[in-house]
Order: sequence, then structure tokens, then C-alpha cells
Amino acid sequence: MHIAVETFRLGIPGADSLKAKRMVVKSIKSKIRNRFNVSVAETGLHDVPQSAEISVAVVADGRGAADSVLDHVDGWIEADGRVLIHHTHREFR
Repeated sequence: MHIAVETFRLGIPGADSLKAKRMVVKSIKSKIRNRFNVSVAETGLHDVPQSAEISVAVVADGRGAADSVLDHVDGWIEADGRVLIHHTHREFR
């Protein structure tokens, strides 16, 4: 069993308030959770309107499978258009 966690630092160019940011982050988290069957949480930058940090965790039977799921999540976030990925960090346990 392998556990992988990827943390994304995101820019949210259209968010001019915390309320607007929360709407985008909540939607992205929900879509990632439903589409990829992973755990998602907002893990930082809570009080910064145009930035967010979310972490995605996956449990898989092999490192390659976990890596593949996170690669797909990464691609989906890039294609979403509402946010920009500024930085990512991936860990395996």
C-alpha cells in the first residue's frame, strides 16, 4: 500500500474577495474529490484572496498507480482555467 500527497499552491486571478476565492476553491475540491476518488483539503493560505493551497491524498496498491492518479489531478487542475498552478510538492509514504 502506498500513500501519496501532492500539495498545490494556486493563484486565483479572478478572486477579488475571500468569498469569491472560497467559491472557486470549494468547487475545485468537490470536482477533484468526485472525479478522482481522492481526499482533498484546503491546507493553507486561507486569508489570501488570490491564492490557495490545497492538498490531495491518494491511497493505492502501488507507487505507480498513486503517481498516475496525481498526474491526472495535476492535468485536470491545469485545464480548469479558473486557477494557475504556481508550485507543487509530491510526497510518498
